[in-house]
Amino acid sequence: MTETTVSDSKAAPLVVLSGVNKHFGALHVLQDIDLEIAQGEVVVLIGPSGSGKSTLCRTINRLETVDSGTITLDGRPLPAEGKELARLRAEVGMVFQSFNLFAHKTVLENVVLGQVKVRKIPRAEAEQTARELLERVGVAAQADKFPSQLSGGQQQRVAIARALAMNPKVMLFDEPTSALDPEMINEVLEVMRSLAAEGMTMVVVTHEMGFARSAANRVLFMADGRIVEENTPEAFFTAPRSDRAKDFLSKILHH
Repeated sequence: MTETTVSDSKAAPLVVLSGVNKHFGALHVLQDIDLEIAQGEVVVLIGPSGSGKSTLCRTINRLETVDSGTITLDGRPLPAEGKELARLRAEVGMVFQSFNLFAHKTVLENVVLGQVKVRKIPRAEAEQTARELLERVGVAAQADKFPSQLSGGQQQRVAIARALAMNPKVMLFDEPTSALDPEMINEVLEVMRSLAAEGMTMVVVTHEMGFARSAANRVLFMADGRIVEENTPEAFFTAPRSDRAKDFLSKILHH
């Protein structure tokens, strides 16, 4: 039994979902999900609306609880509540459709706050980190503005910086560009591409097939609460195996 003696963190998957089930009332939204995500891997979830993609994404930081099965992060089961859960949320960055920024705080303060409150980082250090991250996502000049003064694309990049400020082990993106105007989508995807290139572990729910093709290590196609198919982007987009995936791709790629 070599598995138990492996100490190299790269050998063990960072996120493991095993036999995960989730119901919303009578609706079985996640059905026996088994998934392992390696450190540094970019996994993109695609599929029709209502297929369970967002729910799956949200279970990884316990925004959604599961009815059965287990989820572990870095070898440890997800905590149920309290301080441990707050710590988990710091380790699992999340970027949503809506930007969820604090409207009454400046952009800088939005990125500083969690570092000071949750990570207990000294304020001066937190501010320096915040400014570096705002620079990295291309909105350093907006640091003293309030979110309402920014475009949607800028706000979403601030939300990414805020998540990164917590130094997370994994980043979850739940349709991060679906609320944006078309001309702003690319500026957010560019930031995500650069994160992927730098080795950030990412789980991305998206309708942006170009991003899935260019940035994913693995594409998971979901339908009816199940992972129907998984493959490299190249193999998935050129030769999908399941009828559901073929049907989905023919609709969105307009062949």
